[in-house]
Amino acid sequence: MNTANSQELFRRAKELIPGGVNSPARSWGSVGGNPLFISRAAGSRVWDADGNDFIDYVCSWGPMILGHAHPEVVAAVTRAAEKGTSYGAPTEGEVGLAELVVDSVPSIEVVRFVNSGTEATMSALRLARAFTGRSKIIKFDGGYHGHGDALLVKAGSGLASSGIPTSAGIHPGLAEDTIVLPYNDSEAITKAFAAHAGEIAAVIVEPIAGNMGIVLPEPGYLGALRELTEDDGALLIFDEVITGFRVGLDGAQGIFGITPDLTCLGKIVGGGLPVGAYGGRRDIMDQVAPLGPMYQAGTLSGNPLAMAAGIATLERLREPGVYDELERLGALLQTGLTRVFNDAEVPVTINRVGSLLTAFFTGSPVKDMADASAGDHDAFGRWFHGLLANGIYIAPSDYEAWFISTAHTEADIQATIIGAAEALKSV
Repeated sequence: MNTANSQELFRRAKELIPGGVNSPARSWGSVGGNPLFISRAAGSRVWDADGNDFIDYVCSWGPMILGHAHPEVVAAVTRAAEKGTSYGAPTEGEVGLAELVVDSVPSIEVVRFVNSGTEATMSALRLARAFTGRSKIIKFDGGYHGHGDALLVKAGSGLASSGIPTSAGIHPGLAEDTIVLPYNDSEAITKAFAAHAGEIAAVIVEPIAGNMGIVLPEPGYLGALRELTEDDGALLIFDEVITGFRVGLDGAQGIFGITPDLTCLGKIVGGGLPVGAYGGRRDIMDQVAPLGPMYQAGTLSGNPLAMAAGIATLERLREPGVYDELERLGALLQTGLTRVFNDAEVPVTINRVGSLLTAFFTGSPVKDMADASAGDHDAFGRWFHGLLANGIYIAPSDYEAWFISTAHTEADIQATIIGAAEALKSV
């Protein structure tokens, strides 16, 4: 496979951009080699700078649930752009998208739009501290909630791939108020609340972990978090930046029947444009300026292009049968991958929910960050490059998810299964 143009672009980028990338997970540091530079995308496929095409399971790390360049989304963004790209003033689009979000997610009574998932989680935690008058927060080992200082403690995703347990430059005082616990360990969080009763402002959790690979909560785990926070007067924050509108219109909270106090959204809610959101109970959200004392602002928050893309995306997702088809394709891919790994006698654990999955190179169940870290990362790296050679593009880390879109076809899935079998020959 010819990648000369990508290699030259990467050489130029490294002279101008730290590591040649604008987000660390794009660097291919955990799999080796040089990243591909993508020149265009349509439907379920992407093309690199050398003209190679791939079935795409990165999907911009999740937002492209309708596939790339969906005609309705493109048309909505075009219409919005023709009227101006930003006003720094309220727009009808903000109201329209807010109505769709509130109507879709029962726990969200009021929502505030921001520019990224990181902004959403940072704001939600600031709000939790303002509302409770407390300072400590609980997060979970391997849980990535953006690059806010207080949250870059034992985070997953790109940090895990790079082997970085935390980030330099974080004030020690911020980390001191962050309690990190193993995911799916009800005993650990029970002990934490006992040790810090009346001190915890919030527990922030991905209800389906997506940054240590896809890891589902154990039965009763989310219910235990809900009960402990309620009993102590702490808030429960669901980070649904990945799962929001991905696993269903009402997110993971709808699947598990758990009502958080605050929810963080991103990715899909902006239809592929930069966006984030946080929302929840009205009495909590009333603390946000200009109504209350918790200040948060953004020049481009509620950007009309992102609002238009988000509305077009959510309206399409509300059509009957969309999530049923995503579930069907996800199950088909999981079954096929399991079969080819078994045929090759390569140990694998595939965790999946709906259109999200991760193939871990381990024969043991994966229920937390320790389990995810125990997989054969070198074997994954070889498989990753084998998949590329067979026209399959996935995230360059086994701590990340595969994303299926409505643009993927059964033929795409079957081609992926065949390509995965060929790629395993290099493992």
